[in-house]
Amino acid sequence: MGNLAGVKRDFRALERRRLRAARLLQQGCSEAEVARKVGVHRQSVNRWTQRLAAEGREALRKAPRAGRKPRLSEADRRRIIVGLKRGPEALGYETGLWTSWRVADLIERECGVRYTNVHVWRILRELGWSCQRPVGRALERNEKAVRRWKRVRWPELKKTPENKGAPSFSSTNRD
Repeated sequence: MGNLAGVKRDFRALERRRLRAARLLQQGCSEAEVARKVGVHRQSVNRWTQRLAAEGREALRKAPRAGRKPRLSEADRRRIIVGLKRGPEALGYETGLWTSWRVADLIERECGVRYTNVHVWRILRELGWSCQRPVGRALERNEKAVRRWKRVRWPELKKTPENKGAPSFSSTNRD
């Protein structure tokens, strides 16, 4: 059946389920009964029974991590975060905007690993970074005047509907 996209497997829970099945099998329960009790397919229980008979309970212990091993170590990830905080200007780019190309360049320079743009965004999400544009504000900006304009002037300029509660005359709307 597999896992839903994006749902991580709980390897401890899977191990507990296999070991519970092993206990039930050793108590004399049939494979079909064990499958019902632990909530798996009978073929899984059959496979576990064979492994239990051939290699013992240790064969049903936690499986190693799923999938390919990561190409970036924790030290690499820390170096990437430091590089991101320095900004793209530190790499010689003219603006302070991180693009996937620029982040891929940073990763390649810092860690010697080349990634596609799609994977770069996955890594950024894992590191807790999100897609944002830098705030470009004028140095001369008067925050007090901006707050006053938003509080006083903007409501005066903003249009409001006149007959707010008037019924619609559209033939598609029903009252």
